[in-house]
Amino acid sequence: MRYHNITKDDMLNGDGLRVVLWVAGCNHMCQGCQNAFTWDAEGGLPFDDAAKEEIFAELKQSYVSGITFSGGDPLFPQNRADVEKLIYEIKEKFPQKTIWLYTGYDWKDVKDLPFMNQVDVLVDGMYIEALRDTKLFWRGSSNQRVIEAKRSLTEGGIILHCD
Repeated sequence: MRYHNITKDDMLNGDGLRVVLWVAGCNHMCQGCQNAFTWDAEGGLPFDDAAKEEIFAELKQSYVSGITFSGGDPLFPQNRADVEKLIYEIKEKFPQKTIWLYTGYDWKDVKDLPFMNQVDVLVDGMYIEALRDTKLFWRGSSNQRVIEAKRSLTEGGIILHCD
């Protein structure tokens, strides 16, 4: 996996203060994407132990609510195995921290991934420029949903984090 940035004390990509991992690689290529530079799976930097330790150092801070995976697309096929491994490691070391994940895939296409039961909130759906709405929390276009992933899996239907 490759990544472009690790953002600290982020308040825009989930509840509370968060650390955000911006991964490289996306095959959706949404028109108007604000992160088009992250589409290239070979862009950015290799995700190595130093990057992981930087994330863990942030997650150790009591005021940090959790981590958000964004990009690019964390569920880009080349990213999935590494994202899965990192999610399990974070949940083991920091069980009280929440995990948010942004993806251009729809819930129905990713809900059965083995690690989805570790994700607290999933923002799904491609960004559609014609549906852009700056008044929405945590998403760019009105087709995207902010889904309580664990609850949705447990209860068998889509439970929204917010409307």
